[in-house]
Amino acid sequence: MNQLERIQRSLTKKTVPHFEIGDTVRVHVKVVEGEKERIQVYEGTVIARKGSLNTEMFTVRKLSYGVGVERIFPVHSPIVSKIDVVRQGRVRRAKLYYLRGKKGRFAKVEEREFVGESKSSAQPAAPEEGAATA
Repeated sequence: MNQLERIQRSLTKKTVPHFEIGDTVRVHVKVVEGEKERIQVYEGTVIARKGSLNTEMFTVRKLSYGVGVERIFPVHSPIVSKIDVVRQGRVRRAKLYYLRGKKGRFAKVEEREFVGESKSSAQPAAPEEGAATA
C-alpha cells in the first residue's frame, strides 16, 4: 500500500450507513451562518453515486415548492454529520436521471421490502392442530 492509499483510507469515515440508488435518505448537513453553526436536514431520493474510498459522492434529488432541487454530497465529508435511510427503493438502473423529466406520482420510486436483521430471524408461527378452519 503506497502513501496515497494510506492517506485516503485515513480520511474515510468509519460509520457510513448502507444506502443504494433509489433509497430515500435524510442527510444532516452542517451549515455555518456567520459564527453560528447548525444542522440542516435535506431529504430526498438518491439518484446517483460515484467515486470510491474518500472521493465517493452521491446526488440527492427532492421537490421544493414544485421545483426539483439536486445536491451533491461527499460521503466522507465532515460537513455531512449523519445519513439516515428513510425508505429503500427498488430500481433497475445505476443512475436515475430519468426522474428529472417526471412529475408527481410518476417521479416516485417503488418501495423495496426492508431487509433487516429482525426480519430474517423472525419465523412464521405454525397453525395449531386443533384449530377449526373456515
